[in-house]
Amino acid sequence: MDIQELKCDIIKQFKTRSAKERPFIVAIDGLGGAGKSTIAYELAKELQSICSVKLIQIDNHIVERNKRYDTGHAEWYEYYYLQWDIEVIKNNILLPIHNNNLQLQLPFYNQSADTVNDRKIKLETNSILFIEGIFLLRQEWRTFYDYRLFIDIPRTFREERVLQRDVYIGDFQARLSKYQRRYWPAEEYYLEKENPLAIADRICDFLK
Repeated sequence: MDIQELKCDIIKQFKTRSAKERPFIVAIDGLGGAGKSTIAYELAKELQSICSVKLIQIDNHIVERNKRYDTGHAEWYEYYYLQWDIEVIKNNILLPIHNNNLQLQLPFYNQSADTVNDRKIKLETNSILFIEGIFLLRQEWRTFYDYRLFIDIPRTFREERVLQRDVYIGDFQARLSKYQRRYWPAEEYYLEKENPLAIADRICDFLK
C-alpha cells in the first residue's frame, strides 16, 4: 500500500464513520527510524483538502528528564513506561475526545528548559486527528483510535537511520550504546507484550 492508497483508505473510513461529533483519530505507530513523522506530515498535507486536519506528535508530550532518567529502573523500562505520563495522555487527550470535548489542554515539553507547560488546542468535529509516535498501540491507548497504522520496515534500515540521525546523543559508539541499553530493548518488549502488528488496521512498508 503506497501513500495514495493509504490516503484513499483513510478517506473511505472517515466518510463512513459513525462518531461524527468528534474528530476521526488516526494513530501512526512504528518503531524508531520507521519514518512515522514523514508519513504523518505527508498524510496531513494530502488530506487538508478533504477536511480540517490536526497532528499531535507524542514526543512533544514527554515528561521532565528527572522523571525518566536515573529513576532506579532499567533504562528500557524508563523509556517504555516513564518517558510519557501514560494516564495524562489517556485522560487529557484520548478520553476527552471520545467524550466529544474539542478543547484540549496538553502538556508540551520544552527541551531547552526541561519543563512541561500546558497549552490549549482546539479541534473540530468534521476533522481528522493524526497522532504520531512510538508505542501508540499499547493497551492503555489503543482502543481510542479509529484507524491504526503501523509502519514496519526492516530492522537493519531502522537501526542505520537512527544511528546516523541521532547525533545529539554523541559519537557513533555513544549512540549505539544508548540504543542497545534503552531504546531497542523497550521496542522488543513492546513487540512481545502488545503485538502491535496484530492490532493494526494497516501495516505499511514504505521502502517497497
